[in-house]
Amino acid sequence: MNNAITIYGIKNCDTVKKALKFLTSHSISYEFIDYRERPISEKQYEYLKKAVGIELLVNRRSTTYRNLSDNEKQSIGYELISKHPTLIKRPVLIKDDEVIVGFQEKKYLDFLF
Repeated sequence: MNNAITIYGIKNCDTVKKALKFLTSHSISYEFIDYRERPISEKQYEYLKKAVGIELLVNRRSTTYRNLSDNEKQSIGYELISKHPTLIKRPVLIKDDEVIVGFQEKKYLDFLF
């Protein structure tokens, strides 16, 4: 496959591990970017937010999200995301400027093939 695939996540996340294993098992080359090692830029955050919407992008089941104040939960923006990268649902997969969030094998098959 010669389409550029980028996958964002956190390397110790079980869902990210499943997604990476899926890509490898299907011989799909990709670039993996760990949010904690290389935080996303404001421009990248705005792009992701526009592509999938803030509701899908934010991981509302995370401990980080649950520990936010009500005010912070109502105003999640780049500053908060850059401070707490685990607020972004994982993994985020980008191919040809299209974005999907989370991992479901069928969804990946439809998206990548």
